[in-house]
Amino acid sequence: MNDKRKTTVSKYLAKHLRHEPEALGLTLAPGGWVPIDELLEATGRHGFPITRTELDEVVQKSGKQRFAFDETGTLIRANQGHSTDVDLQLELAPPPDILYHGTARQNVAAITLDGLKKMARHHVHLSKDVDTAKKVGMRHGVPVILLVDAEGMCRDGFLFYMSANGVWLTDSVPPEYLSLQSKAPTPTKSLSLSIRRFSSTRAARWLLQSSAIRSPFRLCAPIPPTCNSDCAMT
Repeated sequence: MNDKRKTTVSKYLAKHLRHEPEALGLTLAPGGWVPIDELLEATGRHGFPITRTELDEVVQKSGKQRFAFDETGTLIRANQGHSTDVDLQLELAPPPDILYHGTARQNVAAITLDGLKKMARHHVHLSKDVDTAKKVGMRHGVPVILLVDAEGMCRDGFLFYMSANGVWLTDSVPPEYLSLQSKAPTPTKSLSLSIRRFSSTRAARWLLQSSAIRSPFRLCAPIPPTCNSDCAMT
């Protein structure tokens, strides 16, 4: 299967496993699962036949791991990104101190006022590293990287989940937990940040004032054990 076909199949699956399963006559089970036989039959019936070999290649060789098979190899689901009503059966997880969100420059003004909202999706999507966030932002225009004070959010009672493909999820991110990074850190250099204040954001003040800004991968103090416990048990 060539790259163009792979992309087309992946987008088709994302549309119907995340957003419009009813368009193919499918119903998502808890967790977002659909029987593979039913999916393949439905795609053929609606004029877009997909072979099992093609499906295997899209699921197993996708760098972003958008889809997954269950342990039996008889069910498939999208790992995250759903807008359709379904119980994704996500488990709570304590986040790292800092997470990242990639967006386009034209969205920054609205985010400054309102923070990050899930919109039609079930959750706000956050990345564990700058490179992934930058790729997400590039899909929509000139990329801008937002730093999310996940440690502070966790301490204040916000809940986090992690999808099967490593995307961090939460219901919303208020603006006071956000700061702007204008220069991406690299592992071989001291962290170079340009922070713009987000309506008196605590995260931005902390980052600007802290003498701990030396490592590109450790921007805050360790999460207190009580925070980890609260995030996991709330």
